[in-house]
Amino acid sequence: MSRLRAFALAFGLVAAAPFLSSPVLAADKLTVLLEWFVNPDHAPLFVAREKGFFAEAGLDVDFIPPADPSAPPRLVAAKQADIAIHYQPNLYLDHDAGVPLVRFGTLIETPLNTVTVLADGPIKSLKDLKGRKVGFSVAGFEDAMLGAMLKSEGLSAADIELINVNFALSPSLIAGQVDATVGGYRNFELTQMAQEGHKGLAFFPEEHGVPVYDELIFVTHPDLVKDSRLKRFLDAEEKGAIYLTNHPDESWALFIKAYPDLDNPLNKQAWVDTLPRFAKRPAALDRGRYERLGTFMRDAGLIKSAPNVDDLAVELR
Repeated sequence: MSRLRAFALAFGLVAAAPFLSSPVLAADKLTVLLEWFVNPDHAPLFVAREKGFFAEAGLDVDFIPPADPSAPPRLVAAKQADIAIHYQPNLYLDHDAGVPLVRFGTLIETPLNTVTVLADGPIKSLKDLKGRKVGFSVAGFEDAMLGAMLKSEGLSAADIELINVNFALSPSLIAGQVDATVGGYRNFELTQMAQEGHKGLAFFPEEHGVPVYDELIFVTHPDLVKDSRLKRFLDAEEKGAIYLTNHPDESWALFIKAYPDLDNPLNKQAWVDTLPRFAKRPAALDRGRYERLGTFMRDAGLIKSAPNVDDLAVELR
């Protein structure tokens, strides 16, 4: 959720612009709800649409940014849309609450979350956070993540003071209201801070006691798992990811042609920084990764029990 503030500032709450594509006769329609406004995190989808990969797969895909960022998974669970982009940690929370959702693909296969401090400040390691103020936006998984990171350095939540900064993560850090923030995205906020003249230093959760997880995933209703459109969607999205990897500059040109309002240095750097994080095999399921995160969330008290992977994730074949 911390990304909501970031994208709102950087991308100006850009509404989805129409993709440039040729009409496809008798294509199967597919509705995909984004987790937030159009941004470089969705690059393979843009490329697949602009290059005609979805059309080649017989799909007419409609990408819809949400008015309420919490709504997409609930709408898919209610069968009011086919696919939603979601967060792997949140999928466990939904499953624990009985929401009918299943992961069938991956968009971004590494965490983006960080604990961030000012590079020229007194904090050079997580141990230096003892007695310091840490700003956060949303309680829940980020609290558990921070707790695990502190534990890896011999600290606990009792050693810091948590301050709710209401999504103003970077501004509160730059202004000295807090000594660190949790929830800033490594592919965005470090660049934003640097462009404002304040270099940041990030600590990555997967290097400090938190299991690696997929930041963004594709979810659908369990009743749609056998729908042939989903497999075709992932095949086309994979082509988009590979083309993006091979032709990043050409892909950027396609992106800003469709979304000229996003043509700025911050978005361009975010585009570059996110490139290595896109899943090149979006349909592949790392069962061990899902098991480890489930155990982590159970041990953190976020869910009642670690779910069976088969109950919340599938690998389409």
